[in-house]
Amino acid sequence: MRARPSPNFGPRKDGGRPELIVLHYTGMASAAAALDRLCDPAAEVSAHYLLDEAGHCYALVEEEMRAWHAGAGAWRGAGDVNSRSLGIELVNTSQHPFPEPQMAALEALLAELRARWAIPPEGVIAHSDLAPERKRDPGPRFDWRRLALAGQSVWPQARAADPAGFTAALHAFGYPAAPPEALLAAFRLRFRPWATGPLDAIDAGLASDLAARFGIDRAGHNA
Repeated sequence: MRARPSPNFGPRKDGGRPELIVLHYTGMASAAAALDRLCDPAAEVSAHYLLDEAGHCYALVEEEMRAWHAGAGAWRGAGDVNSRSLGIELVNTSQHPFPEPQMAALEALLAELRARWAIPPEGVIAHSDLAPERKRDPGPRFDWRRLALAGQSVWPQARAADPAGFTAALHAFGYPAAPPEALLAAFRLRFRPWATGPLDAIDAGLASDLAARFGIDRAGHNA
């Protein structure tokens, strides 16, 4: 762990505590450029951690504090995601796969953070999940299935369902209100990045499975 404190943070609001972990890509050419921006007061952006492509981890903001990484958006019916999340930036331009050392370091960091804050696997989400109209990170090259197989996120089980239930299933899983095309794009970006064309029964089935197993009302205790 390498310390690189950022001045861009504040207190969590309304008693918020980390219950989500939001993954981002930097969209920049190097870790040095990303660190400079995340630590620049004029930029007014930050994250709790940054992982470079070699797997080095930089600590920028204390976990108890509110980093400025999520922006406008919502998840599971609530906004101000910054006050209830930890943010991890991954050095990546969005044009290439995330290398093995970086992914291995991310898995280790997620395991540590989730244990410390009692965050379930479904609490690890993409920036594009909470802001489907604005964001695409960590993008289609990120290996979400690998994280799920490592127990650090979730992955849907394949089945078919009526496409008419797709939007309701996404909202039950956690996605915010957004135009249907934005929701489909965000969902596919994470769970089916190879898919093209209109919404189909496979999209609906995957969304239905996520809602059934990880939805807000599952077992009556996630509301």
